[in-house]
Amino acid sequence: MEGALSKQETNMKKLSTYKKEAKTFQKKHSLKLHQAQLLIAQEYGFNTWPELVHACENQVIEETPTPQVDMFAVETIAVEESIEPESSDDCTVEAERDEELALNVKERVLNNKRKLVAIGQDFATFEPTATGLKKSILDATQPVRTLFSEAGFHDYDSQGQGPDHKVMKKAIFISQDQITETTVSLYRPNTKSGDPRMWFRGLGKFAEAGAQVSLSIAGDDVLLINLSNVDLHEDNSPIIAKLLELIPNDNSVAQQLLEKLKVLARGEPLKATVEGSTAVGRAIETALGIDINSSKEPDYNGIELKSGRGGNNRTTLFAQVADWKNSVLKKSADILDHFGYQREKDFKLYCSLSTRKANSQGLQFSYDEKSDLLIETHADFGDVAVWPGKLLRSRLLEKHGETFWIKAESIDINGVEHFKLISVTHTKNPMSNQLMPLLRDGVITMDHLIKRRATDGRVSEKGPLFKMNKKDLSLLFPEPLIYELT
Repeated sequence: MEGALSKQETNMKKLSTYKKEAKTFQKKHSLKLHQAQLLIAQEYGFNTWPELVHACENQVIEETPTPQVDMFAVETIAVEESIEPESSDDCTVEAERDEELALNVKERVLNNKRKLVAIGQDFATFEPTATGLKKSILDATQPVRTLFSEAGFHDYDSQGQGPDHKVMKKAIFISQDQITETTVSLYRPNTKSGDPRMWFRGLGKFAEAGAQVSLSIAGDDVLLINLSNVDLHEDNSPIIAKLLELIPNDNSVAQQLLEKLKVLARGEPLKATVEGSTAVGRAIETALGIDINSSKEPDYNGIELKSGRGGNNRTTLFAQVADWKNSVLKKSADILDHFGYQREKDFKLYCSLSTRKANSQGLQFSYDEKSDLLIETHADFGDVAVWPGKLLRSRLLEKHGETFWIKAESIDINGVEHFKLISVTHTKNPMSNQLMPLLRDGVITMDHLIKRRATDGRVSEKGPLFKMNKKDLSLLFPEPLIYELT
């Protein structure tokens, strides 16, 4: 746009102001939101909307206070010993850091977090206080507990109180110069409600009070990085190299599968055995000797196979029915009865749902961030069904711990469709925390495929299927590897 300001000259507004401008522009010109956001970003001298968002975030770094640690009970226990205290008396203290972290430290921590996300490493952060370091006790905050639980490292909810139920595991301090093995104590004291606690032996030598420390899980070990005093973005970062070495990365199955696909790609095109969108996958699975079934488990020794004819067509991430217990309508048949239509002999509801706009049947998604619920709604009927965010994240991780996205070219041979394998996009460790934002933004959609057969009145649903465009996979899966098969 003419008259656009340079990034250096732009006096940045609040991000919320830019968002309002984009929405106003969207309505005025009948655009999609992402189109309006791009034009607004360009008007202010940025190439993309994410670039503008990033600039806003950096602008307010200095103004944004670093979160203080949660309140926690300090117990008198022996330093570096991680034992249960004899005394039942607790004294409650608040966070002790009075001064804000220096701007350069906050910027370093923020950039280090971005790097961990970029390499696909899930993490949580905590901040030790002077009192916590002195008394050798830390509160296991909710982000830490969630990380431990989802990684299968430790579950505080099922842990009993008292010294008899204390758990000791290996921990590793990762610094610029060395890797130091230590132990972590995980326990719930007998006092009060037994708030979850943890302590890392030798933490005082690794991190000072007020430092921002990340926790990552590798197998049955917890890995710690002091984000306040390292730079993970430097070329050939030794910490990133050490982190990747410690994270289990057995690619033997993936390499085996890749070699088999290369053999298939060099051979004759694969003959389609069925018609429709599943034809490519069926042909590949048959060639690999994989039994065709409807299991939710990955297809090939822990690796999920997704195949398509190329292009930017949508691919299925997973299938997941609603939480019927907490939904207004209690089964797929009820949704069909209210919103279905007659097609030839069968009564159907074949449609896609998005947060961006209602479909032809009046159905649309909304995301309630406070309750972490994806809600299917209808303008006249109201709420239809709900999917808890926790349930959807679980299904994503269950289905796509590791995935081969196979691109194939359709070839007609004597009137029969065949497939020539072109390439594989290999993804691992989806960023499950991005799933709900992508649903909220309409990047991920859902298909209803509900039908009542005229022959016997039976209702079936092949889904609901949660889908996204292949070109958008990088928004959900960090740093995919692409292999050409020919």
